[in-house]
Amino acid sequence: MVTESNRETNIYIPDRGDIVYLNFDPTKGHEQRGKRPAFTVSPAGYNSRTSLALFMPITSQQKGYPFEVILPEIMKISGVILTDQIKSLDWQARNAEFVEKASQNLIEEVQAKIEPLIF
Repeated sequence: MVTESNRETNIYIPDRGDIVYLNFDPTKGHEQRGKRPAFTVSPAGYNSRTSLALFMPITSQQKGYPFEVILPEIMKISGVILTDQIKSLDWQARNAEFVEKASQNLIEEVQAKIEPLIF
């Protein structure tokens, strides 16, 4: 998302619902690793002020786990969002690259999955 505050520099700032590519390394244990697609949870206002953003990795390996959200077939990226693997990451240092924007329905489905984890 290019906002008024970054229009002159044309820097992309991830926004809630954006699907991006970014580097998840370094990781440990069962965490998703490497450069991969991710779903952006936090809003652009927070992300631009902190250079951090909340992301959920996307994997092509669907396992039927209760916290997976399946991406619709019409999207450029296929697979599932791992809503139980929320990470706060520096999106600039990890070179976040915009791929596409999720629908409002998909955003709401993700929110419904993470609510029991957070509250």
